[in-house]
Amino acid sequence: MNLSPRRSRRDTDPGSEERAGDAKPTPATDGLLVRFRALLTRPRVAGAAGWSVVARFPVYLMSLAMVLTIREQGGSYAQAGLIAALYTVGMALGSPLIARRLDRSGRRGVLIGTGLAYPSTLATLVWATEPGSWAQPLLAVAAGVVLPPTNACMRSWWARMPLADAERETAYLWEALLTEVLVIGAPLMLAALMLVGSAGSALTTVAVIGGVGALGLAFVRLPAGTDAAAASDPREAEAHSRDGPRHVLRDPAMLVLVGIMAACSVPVGLMTLAIPAFVSAHGSSGGTGVVYACWGVGSAVGALWLGRAQSQVAVHVRFPRLVLAYAVGTGLTVLVTSPATLAVALAVGSLPIALVSANEMTLVSTLADRRLLAEAFTWASLATVLGDAVGQQAGGLLMDPIGPRGVFAVAFGVALAGAGLAFAGRRLLAREAVAPETHAT
Repeated sequence: MNLSPRRSRRDTDPGSEERAGDAKPTPATDGLLVRFRALLTRPRVAGAAGWSVVARFPVYLMSLAMVLTIREQGGSYAQAGLIAALYTVGMALGSPLIARRLDRSGRRGVLIGTGLAYPSTLATLVWATEPGSWAQPLLAVAAGVVLPPTNACMRSWWARMPLADAERETAYLWEALLTEVLVIGAPLMLAALMLVGSAGSALTTVAVIGGVGALGLAFVRLPAGTDAAAASDPREAEAHSRDGPRHVLRDPAMLVLVGIMAACSVPVGLMTLAIPAFVSAHGSSGGTGVVYACWGVGSAVGALWLGRAQSQVAVHVRFPRLVLAYAVGTGLTVLVTSPATLAVALAVGSLPIALVSANEMTLVSTLADRRLLAEAFTWASLATVLGDAVGQQAGGLLMDPIGPRGVFAVAFGVALAGAGLAFAGRRLLAREAVAPETHAT
């Protein structure tokens, strides 16, 4: 299926065309679960996908686990918030550098190093420091820096694997759906661990699980040509130096895409503050968790329902439309009158979220310099983290003067601005990606 005039990113090993071609006639008619199964059972894919799930558990619950641990140690909420924030700062500072090393030298050394350092650093923070000590903030930053780059690994590997365009889009839909599942399931795993132990032991266990997953990912076998494409072919390097900028953030198309994702994440941060405030204002603060769950479940259902049939529309055309649908869904919260209607609005309004994420990954894989794919995916992820953080800060400042409904309205306005940027940047997002042929060794 030709979504755009760009060439597919396929290896040219002797069997790649045949493997990619086998799936071409039926992807639009196959059910989504059938497509997932066909993708994840390909040779040398199941192992990588499985270990990546294990390695990603800490990503979606570590900040919460840190807050609970610091409180358990006797620290104040201010101290707990500081440690969680410093962990995020460490991620923001270290992840682009780790991803660049991943692109340049391949996965094994990076994943072994981070897979060992990450649980060691967090175990030291939990068992050898206490709130108020000078070492705890430093270890929090260090733990964020050495977080194993599992998301960047998998998403850059999907971009380099010998897949047809339709299969690659299925891969990114899987990534988006997996994110929603982990966002819902990882905190439940943390809660289960805390039933049989302390918050500190639960945090340590999750960190060790993440480290084991990273080590497993380091040694799993991948399809030929998938790993360490950065230095594999001097002719590829020469082509990229002629036809495109070396650094991710010097590429206008990538800058626009990163800006769109940041803008789309600000409403998430705003609503993270507005949802509990709205529920509490209506006298039922105990139902906040259920309302939040509807938000995540709606996005997961959207991925399964709306992703059943693959679109024939080019991704750079489809992406702005999905961002607009996300903005309209965000606007539903302005109309709510009770926690029950808020839960429904969040469930319905979040249906496009996973598809926005999946299409964003597809665009990164087609726009970014092939040698810097891990770094490009990392910057896209960081944009969402920073946008979320800005939204939470703004939500806290706006809550008293305008109330939760006013914050919902601001979130709607920011989401519409993100959609406007997406439509304005369509020409850049349609740029033909440079994808020189590489040969499997």
